[in-house]
Amino acid sequence: MRDLKNRVVFITGGTSGYGKAMARAFCAKGARVIIAARHEDRLAEAKAEIGDVDTLKMDVTDYAAWAALPEWINARYGHIDVLVNNAGGGVAIRPIDTQSKEEIDAALSLNLASVIYASSVMAPVFKAQKSGTIINVSSVCAMHCWPEWSVYAAAKAGVRNFSKSLYTELQPYGVRVSCIIPAAAATGFHKAAHMDSIKAALQPEDIADTAVYIASLPDRAVVEEVTVWGVDQVVSPL
Repeated sequence: MRDLKNRVVFITGGTSGYGKAMARAFCAKGARVIIAARHEDRLAEAKAEIGDVDTLKMDVTDYAAWAALPEWINARYGHIDVLVNNAGGGVAIRPIDTQSKEEIDAALSLNLASVIYASSVMAPVFKAQKSGTIINVSSVCAMHCWPEWSVYAAAKAGVRNFSKSLYTELQPYGVRVSCIIPAAAATGFHKAAHMDSIKAALQPEDIADTAVYIASLPDRAVVEEVTVWGVDQVVSPL
């Protein structure tokens, strides 16, 4: 397995849920971790809790913020090894005819466009290096259907297929692209989506360990996608 010590890892949505757990897990392996999020106070709290991480205030739905990232990364670190596109959220998990245009646009922007923006801007960096790993976080909603999840599911299905296509573009340059597909987990997702509390066996640390495993693989191997379920969640199609 690859040694992650001093590897530069950039994680979006790093102040809660999967992102915070990933930051802890990569730090434990000796990586140089940067967490990005919109709110400075939450970044400061996460840094105090996790320890030796760098922070960047950033709105992942803002293309200009992504456009400025390569210069920021280069000035501080000189290169990047792992990009984790983790930021996302339900925005509004409700029947489609009750969702406003603003809510629909916000869900697509946060969950899908942000991943495309990130990859569009960072792909030239990885191609020039001829190395690196991009990890995109999707959802089991990309493969299975539940009522009221349609917009979120569409965005996450887009992330899954975008990841597959992106890998075919970057593979000739020695760059790997993987997609993690988590099931329901105890992340606080429900609060941001204005839903009732979700009780789940799957923990953020389980997804964090998956990300570390993907990044630790030797150059000869790549995980195309991996679905991680909690043992308490079963899908029984009609």
